[in-house]
Amino acid sequence: MYAPERQQEILRLAHEAGRVDVLSLADRFQVTSETVRRDLKALDRAGLVRRVHGGAIPAGRLGFEPDLTEREATAADEKDRIAAAALAELPEGGSVILDAGSTVARLAAAIPLESALTVVTHALPVAARLADHTAVDLHLVGGRVRHRTRAAVDAWALRAYAEVRADVLFLATNGFSAQGGLTTPDLAEAAVKRAAMEAARRVVLLADSAKAGQEHFARFGTFAGVDLLITDSGLDPDDKAAIEAAGTEVALV
Repeated sequence: MYAPERQQEILRLAHEAGRVDVLSLADRFQVTSETVRRDLKALDRAGLVRRVHGGAIPAGRLGFEPDLTEREATAADEKDRIAAAALAELPEGGSVILDAGSTVARLAAAIPLESALTVVTHALPVAARLADHTAVDLHLVGGRVRHRTRAAVDAWALRAYAEVRADVLFLATNGFSAQGGLTTPDLAEAAVKRAAMEAARRVVLLADSAKAGQEHFARFGTFAGVDLLITDSGLDPDDKAAIEAAGTEVALV
């Protein structure tokens, strides 16, 4: 297979899966990892993909929103490390809001059974993971449930968060950058995320580095409203510096 043919197939795979990684592509095409990196570099220069740690994502995916199953499988190791690090940010005996997101759901699954916390969430997967934690005082926010994310949205959810003042919000996002802020594809989800940010004294963003530089349709916040970003070591040093300049602490795991 010639390089242009391989690059076209890589681009197709990236659009289908939302992300491609170097090792899998090398195995698929029976070429070296360095050959794949050259292919990704060529696609990146053409503006067709954006290179991220270990692979690439399609460029310009403003309207793309992966479903829950796909998001759970993407960057799984990075998300596990982020969730493990986030455990240290749980307030002992305090109150937290857990946003809808695959990394936040991993945090929920990692919370020890004996943790005495008050937890508020509008995410059904998060609530399901905590339903058997008898030490947790669990509050499920209602509303219209979006099937793609299993998250409650619209007026009921917004009213509920207007009545809450939690110690910490663990926030999720589809894309982030110091310039573009925090974005997600859906306006209704963005409104709930914004309300959750206003309902917490401290905001901790959990997001893998593949989301850096991605911009989606609905903007719900900026790093001025985020106290701490926990992400993986694939974050570009320039992106890290720009986020820290905005006043947000950045922890790489």
